[in-house]
Amino acid sequence: MLKVYLGTTNTAKVKAVKNILEPLGLEVIPISVDSLVSNQPKTDEETIQGAINRAKALPTDGLRIGLEAGVEMLYDDLFLTNYGVLIDQNNNIYKAGGTRITLPKEIKKAIFEDGLELSDAMEKYFGILNIKHKDGAIGYFTDGWVKRIDIFEHIIKLLYGQYLHGGLNA
Repeated sequence: MLKVYLGTTNTAKVKAVKNILEPLGLEVIPISVDSLVSNQPKTDEETIQGAINRAKALPTDGLRIGLEAGVEMLYDDLFLTNYGVLIDQNNNIYKAGGTRITLPKEIKKAIFEDGLELSDAMEKYFGILNIKHKDGAIGYFTDGWVKRIDIFEHIIKLLYGQYLHGGLNA
């Protein structure tokens, strides 16, 4: 059975990966590793780097997956972002990004002026506790139509599909 190491023990991310890969006969092994980026990545580059760092910190005897959520300023709007990286046994690196939605100005202020993480800003402004292990900001701001697990399932499908295809050089 092919092992798939996941660089987090976050409940929503682990469930997303297991939902997609375990039915295919893969063994998903979550391991807590550091992203080596800020607790609240504030650019696409930093968010992708966090995913890469998570994947690279995992054992090499299987597939390695790093998932990272962040934010990105575009025009005058703050967007919620998420990225994933899959590294195969030959050290090929596959990258994928997912959903983007704008976040309210209160969240933008809390992150950039008050230095809060998104989950802390959600707690401060909307009274939601432990949101990153539940439906996430995406669930709150889409009235439950899209949940955090959904966006990470999508990224896992993109990553695993690229891996099956053989990547950019196929």
